Amino acid sequence: MSQETKRLYEELIDTLAGGKSAAVLSAYTTDGSVTKRVAIAGEDAELESLINDAGSVTDGPVVHNQKPGGTLLVAERYLPRSRLIILGGGHIALALTRMAKACEFSTLVFDDRPMFANKDRFPDADEVICDDFSRLFERIGINETDYVVIVTRGHKHDTECLEGVLKGKTPAYTGMIGSRRRVAIVMRQLAEAGYPKERLEAVYSPIGLRIGAVTPAEISVSILSEIIRVKRVDRAEKDSFSCDLETAASLAITGDTADALLTILETHGPVPRETGAKMSMTYEGNIVGTIGGGCAESGVMQDARTLIREGGWRTLTVDMTDTAEEDGMVCGGHMTVLVERS
Repeated sequence: MSQETKRLYEELIDTLAGGKSAAVLSAYTTDGSVTKRVAIAGEDAELESLINDAGSVTDGPVVHNQKPGGTLLVAERYLPRSRLIILGGGHIALALTRMAKACEFSTLVFDDRPMFANKDRFPDADEVICDDFSRLFERIGINETDYVVIVTRGHKHDTECLEGVLKGKTPAYTGMIGSRRRVAIVMRQLAEAGYPKERLEAVYSPIGLRIGAVTPAEISVSILSEIIRVKRVDRAEKDSFSCDLETAASLAITGDTADALLTILETHGPVPRETGAKMSMTYEGNIVGTIGGGCAESGVMQDARTLIREGGWRTLTVDMTDTAEEDGMVCGGHMTVLVERS
């Protein structure tokens, strides 16, 4: 196994970290050869041609097309990891950072107190900034794909933070904690300062879904649940086209030890994993990621072992319609899986 897979996904992760959407663009020929490269969305003519080709099959984050002569073109599309900006470094911020990491957000924590804004306190945060809240606009370039949570210790700081957010681009979500009275004070002050009414009315406050949350961990669950609803439901068309980022990130670290890659190209009906899910495996059966577990994986893994020995690639249909009931499975659809030697 060469270093090519590892280098490919290192380049992908670096591109995404720079804020650009990208794709792994692959060509699979009938003689078994495979070529791959990273293509930047909106800047790569071949990628845009594949996406816009009337003959291409688009199933969520994966686009593929069988060309004359048998060559299979596949684009696995990835979005940059969503960024959660937490303004305030108290107990809620601490719990929220831990949970956000598990939900695949990158996190930035901002507080004006050195004892609260440091990496020792927030080991799960991708970035921690200690500065005065009035300098928020200067220190953070908030964009339309960010999710902002204001959980400071008082309405004076809430006002400074919300004012800093309102000066820039409108993020995907802005939520502010606080009592109705405290929130009303902040909103009145900013309205009197001339900030647009529609921007102020778009702030989620009281913050979080109403689940009766009391503890910092429970409040964090309610906040993150509301953010996920905004991301997956309200903004579904903008944020849904991303393949398995966690497995891709793992390949940037361990890709040189993987012997085969398995990627779901299409799904029909109820299946355990959706299009874009990815898994790497060694011949011995050590895996990273999953395409569904159980019988959804076991048969495909046998074919992958054959490819590891012989080389090449193939697409397989995993049909669970006949065995779902007798095996006690809740899934009864089928999926097309691309299996390749890595």
